[in-house]
Amino acid sequence: MLDIKSVKTGIEKQLSLSPNEVSIIELVDLLVEYGYIARASDIHIEPAPDKVMVRFRIDGILHDIFPLLKDLQSEVISRIKVLSGLKTDIHHIPQDGRFKAKIEAAEDIDIRVSIAPTYYGENVVMRVLAETVQIFNLEDLGFTVAQLSQLTKAIRKPYGMILANGPTGSGKTTTLYTAIKKLNSREVSIITIEDPIEYSISGITQMPVSVTAGLTFATGLRSILRQDPNIIMVGEIRDSETANIAVNAALTGHLVLSTLHTNDAATTFPRLIDMGVPPFLVASTINVIIAQRLVRMVCPNCREERVLNLAELKSLSSVAKEQLTDKVYTAGKGCVQCDKTGYRGRIGIYEVLEVDDAVRPLIVGRADASQIKQAALKNGMKTMIEDGFIKARKGITTIEEVLRIIYE
Repeated sequence: MLDIKSVKTGIEKQLSLSPNEVSIIELVDLLVEYGYIARASDIHIEPAPDKVMVRFRIDGILHDIFPLLKDLQSEVISRIKVLSGLKTDIHHIPQDGRFKAKIEAAEDIDIRVSIAPTYYGENVVMRVLAETVQIFNLEDLGFTVAQLSQLTKAIRKPYGMILANGPTGSGKTTTLYTAIKKLNSREVSIITIEDPIEYSISGITQMPVSVTAGLTFATGLRSILRQDPNIIMVGEIRDSETANIAVNAALTGHLVLSTLHTNDAATTFPRLIDMGVPPFLVASTINVIIAQRLVRMVCPNCREERVLNLAELKSLSSVAKEQLTDKVYTAGKGCVQCDKTGYRGRIGIYEVLEVDDAVRPLIVGRADASQIKQAALKNGMKTMIEDGFIKARKGITTIEEVLRIIYE
């Protein structure tokens, strides 16, 4: 049984020793193990003038946990480089790698490493890639019944596009991987191109982007089309070339899943048109667009009802006030299990825009995002803030968390 207290004690014991007595191998192993047990998505090792701070991103928030002596900086970074197969004698350029960490009572955990030079030395970020995608089903991600119905109908179509939109760290990759897992069967060929491959999925052909070798999303996508796929996942549409190839693939009988960086679902259409995709192709190929964010969930161990006071009600934005139908909500008061934060775990808030007969003519006519959004709302689409407040009313998250994510 993994115990975060014993791991923390082990780290503190190492840090209490003089620099020449510290076991760097054990220290790095314990930091990775602590990150895994604490459900951290990322481990930051950040140099400062007189120390090195180890920070953990838990439920989307960075926490300063362990300060290391400056004397340990070069040895810790060298150990991570050795594990990742990186060059230990290069310090002036960024390096990327990955390694597998062996953790007691758990499968090997994939760790993606990014090292970059800074003023006070090299900065390390380790992404903890636990195989969460194998645990989730679409039903677990936080979609409403109506949204789930729209999404399931879209992924069952033999061709067209499904786009998951949002900023970095909003759960887009997990959404797409979960959809891919649902479609994965021996009757179809699924090929992905990713930068980088985050999770290995049995039965799917996965291709990593390699800019140094000339393998970009665009060139990889062209190659994939000659591999007789039924379903294609493109990690991200970043440029007009990739956008046009993806749209044409969707038009010629392939189901294409990808991600895009937009603030909401309706903005996707003008964005693709700005990338040089003809409006009639956008309208005829996109099945559904998912815009999403991740909000922290109220800790189930310390949750309690709270009533919004007058000052809190006055401080809410006009948009938020429109969504409030009740002054009684749920919040976590903070406990050992949630590290006194009141939150534990995250869930998605979504808006799912289905391209139907009401929306299609607006896209062809180059209508702006607000007009498309209004048409979708008339057809029953819930905005992300609406979805967030529904989850707040159900006690899944808090009003403060929804507003923090939507307006940050």
